[in-house]
Amino acid sequence: MTEAPQSAGPNGGAPARYTPGTPCWVSLMAHQVAATEAFYGELFGWEFRPGPKQLGPYVRALLDGHEVAGIGQLPPDRRLPVAWTPYLASDDVDLTAETVRLCGGTLGVGPLDAAEAGRLAIGSDPSGAVFGLWQAGAHQGTGISGVPGTPVWNELVTYEAATVAKFYETLFGYEERRSTADGLDELTLCLDGRPVAGVRGLGPSLPRDRGPHWTTYFEVADTDAALSRVVALGGHVLDPAHDTDRGRTATVADPEGARFALLQRRR
Repeated sequence: MTEAPQSAGPNGGAPARYTPGTPCWVSLMAHQVAATEAFYGELFGWEFRPGPKQLGPYVRALLDGHEVAGIGQLPPDRRLPVAWTPYLASDDVDLTAETVRLCGGTLGVGPLDAAEAGRLAIGSDPSGAVFGLWQAGAHQGTGISGVPGTPVWNELVTYEAATVAKFYETLFGYEERRSTADGLDELTLCLDGRPVAGVRGLGPSLPRDRGPHWTTYFEVADTDAALSRVVALGGHVLDPAHDTDRGRTATVADPEGARFALLQRRR
């Protein structure tokens, strides 16, 4: 369950350049940015600095001086969900965005420039799950990985895995690795044989209030201790800690309701 960089970088295993199709960044749109900073700062040890002004009120979260995620301000006049959005690396956002449209997806934002940082677009796949596209300029994406407080995995939860996986495979040429477990509609999207994201089909069990969506997993040193911290900071436990093949994981929500997962990887 690792990313597929084109070349490894010095920052805790983060790549110097992300291979197209690799999750390279995560961003959260929130109502109260200052309160959201306080929550994640206490939970993950993040510090913050301003991001591109073209994105409105926006800050980048840093861990040990390396950028790991972004937090932006939701427009007060728009009823949009508070949610974490993964960004997939692209060498040409305009071309990838056009392919999204041609393959039945939709574009909600962009493509547009984020100053010298890069170029982005935000869209949704044919099932309605929202994701971003990022063409790097000065900002490559997440600058550190493999340590607590960093994104470690992204998983698409949808109705049926194989159908929507074809959409993403058309965009980025992913290889598909099916789960061998009986009764599970799960697969892994791979680049050059390396897993970069998961797809899980829940059929009619998919919660109607959520619909298809991407979930970002953040690495923690101790899932149970992190859960206690989430609650103490005003967050909520949605799926208690349990052991999986990946490690010990749990699903939580921050005080505004943005969902994410915690993962203590097996060593």
